[in-house]
Amino acid sequence: MGWHGKSIQETLTELGSSPGGLSRDEAGKRLLEFGPNELKEKKKKTPLMMFLDQFRDFMILILIAAALISGFIGELSDTVAIVVIVVLNAVVGFIQEYRAEKAMAALKKMSAPAATVVRGAMPETIPAAGLVPGDVVMLEAGKIVPADMRLIETAGFRVEEAALTGESEAVEKHTAELSDEQLPLGDRKNMAYKGTVVTFGRGTGLVVGTGMNTELGRIASMLQEEEEVKTPLQKRLAGFGRKLAIAVLCICGIVLGIGIMRGEKPLMMFLTAISLAVAAIPEALPAVITISLALGAKKLISQHALIRKLPAVETLGSVTYICSDKTGTLTLNRMTVEEIWVDGEIVKGEGLKVKGEEKPSTLNPPEEGGLGDSPLQLLLTALALNNDAQTGADGAAIGDPTEIALYEFARLRGFEKKALEKACPRIGEIPFDSGRKCMTTFHRWPDGGIVSLTKGAIDVLIDKSENLFTAEGLRDIDAEAIHKANGKMAADGLRVLCMAMRTWEALPADMSAGAVESGLTVLGLTGMMDPPRDEAKEAVRLCRAAGIKPVMITGDHPITARVIAGRLGILEDDSKAIITGRELEKLSLEEFEERVEHIRVYARVAPEQKLKIVKALQDKGQFVAMTGDGVNDAPALKRADIGIAMGITGTDVSKEAAHMILLDDNFATIVKAVREGRKIYDNIRKFIKYLLTTNSGEIWTLFLAPLAGLPIPLLPIHLLWINLVTDGLPALALSAEPAEGDVMKRPPRRPKESIFSHGLGAHAVWVGLLMGGVVLAVQAWAIKTEHAHWQTMVFTVLCLTQLGHVMAIRSEKESLFKIGIFSNKYLLGAVVLTFALQMGTIYIPVMNPIFRTEPLTVSELALTLTVSSIVFVAVEIEKLIRRRKADGPKEAE
Repeated sequence: MGWHGKSIQETLTELGSSPGGLSRDEAGKRLLEFGPNELKEKKKKTPLMMFLDQFRDFMILILIAAALISGFIGELSDTVAIVVIVVLNAVVGFIQEYRAEKAMAALKKMSAPAATVVRGAMPETIPAAGLVPGDVVMLEAGKIVPADMRLIETAGFRVEEAALTGESEAVEKHTAELSDEQLPLGDRKNMAYKGTVVTFGRGTGLVVGTGMNTELGRIASMLQEEEEVKTPLQKRLAGFGRKLAIAVLCICGIVLGIGIMRGEKPLMMFLTAISLAVAAIPEALPAVITISLALGAKKLISQHALIRKLPAVETLGSVTYICSDKTGTLTLNRMTVEEIWVDGEIVKGEGLKVKGEEKPSTLNPPEEGGLGDSPLQLLLTALALNNDAQTGADGAAIGDPTEIALYEFARLRGFEKKALEKACPRIGEIPFDSGRKCMTTFHRWPDGGIVSLTKGAIDVLIDKSENLFTAEGLRDIDAEAIHKANGKMAADGLRVLCMAMRTWEALPADMSAGAVESGLTVLGLTGMMDPPRDEAKEAVRLCRAAGIKPVMITGDHPITARVIAGRLGILEDDSKAIITGRELEKLSLEEFEERVEHIRVYARVAPEQKLKIVKALQDKGQFVAMTGDGVNDAPALKRADIGIAMGITGTDVSKEAAHMILLDDNFATIVKAVREGRKIYDNIRKFIKYLLTTNSGEIWTLFLAPLAGLPIPLLPIHLLWINLVTDGLPALALSAEPAEGDVMKRPPRRPKESIFSHGLGAHAVWVGLLMGGVVLAVQAWAIKTEHAHWQTMVFTVLCLTQLGHVMAIRSEKESLFKIGIFSNKYLLGAVVLTFALQMGTIYIPVMNPIFRTEPLTVSELALTLTVSSIVFVAVEIEKLIRRRKADGPKEAE
């Protein structure tokens, strides 16, 4: 219900209550009717069920089957390796899911443990869970608001609502009814909401909502309803696993059938088919992916991004939209004076000399005995003196953000508040209040007179002013000129304040605002904004180059939003690319989806509308990264493909719901994370390319040998050795491959793009066929020339061609010699170690009976090494052709 639109009496009547509160009997009845004032959770999975669910993935089921088959044929080492990989994968998945459940626990922590309630006209303290609609609750500074309330009494009452609204400044509350039914949460100034914090004053509220019927409860239910979407990698691997399993079973069946038809021993063929099946199943895939993601997550911590859910690292590479909060992420979260209007002209802030540089004489602080002769000098003096900001122990300014901006602007130009206060001590003040929209301080000037300095809203101060201070002296107020300057500064997205003064012979007896704040002389205007981060502009440029659309979301005025977005390069001159929260509210999801891909700026948006933005973009097939810091952001963060919480300003609830936490609250960090995500996905694709090609080579070798009239070239032990060593070590080392040069110059992957796209599937087939052809050619030649060691030669050629292949596929397009053999020392080490192990199976006598090998002669070894390089050369030629094709269109342009 729109409680903010009802009068106090209407609210009391509707809830059947009075200023003296409910009776204890009535409160007891309502507690039975409405239930306790607690957030309810849906039935949770037990930790055991969470753990067992990790084994339902199709790829994992295939690996479990491979482990059983390996055990059956006596290869216990393979069984143990696969079981360890599967269990580790399940543990990682369990930890991620278990931590996700903590979001609700963090939300429950925000509830107040106790409340001071008036019952039967007597105040008493009860557990907050016992509050019911109609209760009258007393609130004071430092207390957490225990339920949603319509305020019925306030005294200097301020509430910090950042957790719900995203606005960090405390809101001054009142009791008057508000007529606009569509008011956003942050503008309902006669309401106090569960989970927010009282920062100043005292108040009394009438409970209008408890438990799940509060704004916090509504978020809790949204958080429980919103399911996390599967990452692109999870979707692709599930499909990959199914296709691979079907293909492997068919090929193994064909190999078994052909072998038996050719008269091979059935048991030997069965073991060969089973070995081939085990070799073709990529049991190292989950391990390599987990290691790749973990290495990426570790690297991102050094770049100020903390990954909470490992799959998110790869998902970053698929992001097509980054929806970012303005304040603190795209901007500095620090109000700064950008322009001033003084002596009839607008001066840019950077145009004024700062302390430490040679200053014009007019920037010297007032000498003893007078006000000085410069309007600029007097304005800067007033900014420093009419100010409650102070320098803290650490040297940083502390106080209200607006006052800090004015204080710093004056201080950096030599107008130190501390020094000025010695010359012009403050002797009186009338504090700021929202009704008057201004603040006045009184100072004893060096010449013995009294000066009052007043700053506030322009429309208020112009009405109270008579003169304008200029270099030629006092002139009559020119309201039109001031309004014109204000309009120009406001059009630049600045928040404009006016500074004025008045001289007195002595401190006035009547210190009321009405008596003091009149007959003023305007000194000038200051225009402030929270400026964009320097690094954010470059990050936005990188986003655009990478085909990612940056979108800005803010609670600020549309004009300010437009200016900031324009300065950052997010918004071009397109009026349709900006929308306000009120306009968004009126659009149905279908209408919004028609426009959502063209909108770049959302202004005056409530945090809960972020969920609508995420859903609309996802419905259009986009992958969305969404930032947030408040409780209201949590459902959108959970629903987004990548939810990004703020590490500095973020609430515990938003952090628990997010996939990633920005430790520095900086937009540029998101772009760094996207780059890392793309690199990781590239490396996973390289591993899959390597794995499929090597497995394809093994399958072609065993499949084509009988058709060519050759004996089975490899024994089960050879297949399992290649599977364990050749596929294992180099594949793991591929996860350390550096990023390709064009990683941030290409568009994001299409969300539905197959893992076999960009020629990966075709590469696996033709290179695998080439491997098989080379191996069988060596076998046929060795048998024809009566080399007794033909099987050892075949075994070695297959192993070494795979090592040559892994070196060639380190880059999709660039030659190995351009990227450098030593640029991935881990892979080079893995290749050297694998080569040494392979030589060990041939030349260490104790290994010969185990692997059924025989030492090769120097000429045989030289032949195998030479032939094994054919695949490396062929893949390098493939990349050369690809480079020339890519360069062709550029030359044509």
